[in-house]
Amino acid sequence: MAAKSGSLSINSENIFPIIKKWLYNDHDIFYRELISNGCDAITKLKKLDMMGEYTLPDDYKARIDVVVDPENKTLTFTDNGLGMTAGEVEEYINQIAFSGATDFIEKYKDKSNADQIIGHFGLGFYSAFMVADEVHIDTLSYQEGAAPVHWECDGGTEFTMEDGERKEVGTTITLFLSDGCLEFCNEYKAREVLKKYCSFMPTEIYLSKANTQETQIITLDEKLEDDVVLEEIHPEVKEPKEGEEPEEPGEEKLKIRKRPELINETLPLWTKHPNDCTREEYLAFYRKVFQDYKEPLFWVHLNMDYPFNLKGILYFPKINMEYESIEGTIKLYNNQVFIADNIKEVIPEFLMLLKGVIDCPDLPLNVSRSALQNDGFVKKISEFISKKVADKLSGMCKTEKEEYDKYWDDISPFIKFGCLKDDKFCEKMNDYILFKNLEGKYLTLPECLEVKPTDAEETDASNAAEETRAGSAADENGEAAQAGSKAETDGNSDETAGTGSAVDENGEKVEAEIVTGETDGEEDAEEEEEKNEKVIYYVTDEQQQSQYINMFKAAKMDAVILTHNIDQPFISQLESKNEGVKFLRIDADLTDAMKAKTSKKAEKEMEEQAEAIAAIMKKALKNDKITVKVEKLKNKKISSVITLSEESRRMQDMMKMYSMNGMDLGGFGAEGETLVLNANHPLVQYVVEHQDGGNVEMFCEQLYDLAKIQHAPLAPEAMTRFISRSNDIMMLLAK
Repeated sequence: MAAKSGSLSINSENIFPIIKKWLYNDHDIFYRELISNGCDAITKLKKLDMMGEYTLPDDYKARIDVVVDPENKTLTFTDNGLGMTAGEVEEYINQIAFSGATDFIEKYKDKSNADQIIGHFGLGFYSAFMVADEVHIDTLSYQEGAAPVHWECDGGTEFTMEDGERKEVGTTITLFLSDGCLEFCNEYKAREVLKKYCSFMPTEIYLSKANTQETQIITLDEKLEDDVVLEEIHPEVKEPKEGEEPEEPGEEKLKIRKRPELINETLPLWTKHPNDCTREEYLAFYRKVFQDYKEPLFWVHLNMDYPFNLKGILYFPKINMEYESIEGTIKLYNNQVFIADNIKEVIPEFLMLLKGVIDCPDLPLNVSRSALQNDGFVKKISEFISKKVADKLSGMCKTEKEEYDKYWDDISPFIKFGCLKDDKFCEKMNDYILFKNLEGKYLTLPECLEVKPTDAEETDASNAAEETRAGSAADENGEAAQAGSKAETDGNSDETAGTGSAVDENGEKVEAEIVTGETDGEEDAEEEEEKNEKVIYYVTDEQQQSQYINMFKAAKMDAVILTHNIDQPFISQLESKNEGVKFLRIDADLTDAMKAKTSKKAEKEMEEQAEAIAAIMKKALKNDKITVKVEKLKNKKISSVITLSEESRRMQDMMKMYSMNGMDLGGFGAEGETLVLNANHPLVQYVVEHQDGGNVEMFCEQLYDLAKIQHAPLAPEAMTRFISRSNDIMMLLAK
């Protein structure tokens, strides 16, 4: 062929400078593009052999060689694919933006599987000019009688093409690197980039250094045909001493020039069927890809052929929530060619917390493979991945509940975040979300909502029966006279109290109110409404709320433990998705199970006491807004507690979350807060009986702080006063 010169045929004006500088964000990506083209050429040649249009040599072994040459500042990529004729170089290289892969697929669409062709963009070759001042191509086509071609371009729009000297079918691309890009012909940098982009490409990739003097030792059995033998190493045989057995001769060895290093794994684990993969293989793959030597909790193997092709493995890592970031890494591949990490269009946002690989040949990539097109299709892929993860988790909960319980604390942030971000995922996981109760047992949401019988009602009934007795008094003969032991009712269910007779200390008969278990129509309606609302109590700080936990346990009640920041928005999500379900923090209110039954007369007395104590408390605490209640609690060791309505506390938390610097929220926190004093406690009784006493103010402040300390941390100034006051109280006891 006569030498030929000409200008590149550019489909768009001034496109070449754009390709060189702006087509790709990362300059090292030229490795991926040139090697992908080589894989593409090899795949095409194999398909031609399968179709009978070409016969591969018996000793043919597909491979791509990358050779770095720091001395000459060059980098070469050699493949033994189908090569190119002069006409194909003219068509595929000189005419920028024409895709050889697209043309090949169109020609053989009825004879081959188009999904196997990696290259989809004719521009990939020109990524080389991002780092090279000059690029050479030496190629020889598989076609019978084809002549080798040599092509050169110095980075402008001028090229030179002439007969070449290549003897073997395939293509070699030589890059003469720019001074600012010499790092790419460094062996260590080349290995790093190749591992990044090409670790799992379907053709073996070898890296070597030109003119290397490095050697390696092998046995005779390990010798390959292309090994360059530098020296034969014969083992020394020592003469045996008198009376000793002669030593067995050692193994013959060879010193050879260092072989090219195999970079990639052509059949990565995700390409296999899950049934063919062992636990050891999954763990080894995880360690290799993510350099994480902590064993993952479990994994999900994705394997789908219809309606789109998708394979992959997602690992749930074990994370120390207190000290580590929970950001994961999902590597996205296209036909085993690395595209990018954590592409949000494909990977559901909540799964970004995981580690894994996903390979989808059907991804509609743009020309630089760095972004996605066709949002509808990509959304379906994302939904499928989310569904498969939900199926795996729900299946584990059904069939491997004990293992699922063990994993829960580690995987709960993933699942809760997923429920907040993905409604469909939330629906699938609704019945498989676990809650740890006060005894450390893991319960599903339906199990939390089950009404379990307790002996609390029996205890209440017993207390009520005691209070219905009008009491006994001793007569003059020392005999007890029992009265009012039974409530007199007229049979009407609307009656809530009766009267009974008793004997006072003077022996005179008196009437006493008796509380019965019957309610009027209005109370029935309220109880029915309460039954429709399924309440789940929860704890956010086991240490801070320990007094409330003890009260719950004493009342035979249960609560779940929710200590993560994500739990607050999460329970709001569950409330919206499950009609009638309500989450209340353990200190939101005092339930009837914690209160002792009282008569109406006693309730009226407590109301009067509450008014008096409230006035004393407000004066002592210098706080007119505080709400004070007096209740008879079953636990007589508790003097005071603070309750804060769930709505008020959630609003308070939300305002803290969204407040700007300098915003004072202190006043808001007091709204909805109630101080509950236990009428059964001696300290409270003392305050009632000694309203004008000298130490009453001190008692009031101490009762409030004791309640506050079990509800929330004291402010610095309040803590200082509390410690000082405690010292004063101890001094009084010491006198």
